[in-house]
Amino acid sequence: MVFGITRQYLWSVVPLFGFGVGWFLDRKETERMTMFRDKSALYGRVLKDGEKPSWP
Repeated sequence: MVFGITRQYLWSVVPLFGFGVGWFLDRKETERMTMFRDKSALYGRVLKDGEKPSWP
């Protein structure tokens, strides 16, 4: 036991920490992929006047 950290504490905190890191990375990837919601953004096509994007 170092600084009050026991084996039971590690077995409960390490998985929660891993879950938190995975959640954070998933949110960042989702945020990054929002740039490509519309094919025009993905392929560089300019929308015509009055044309709506494929996503709301």
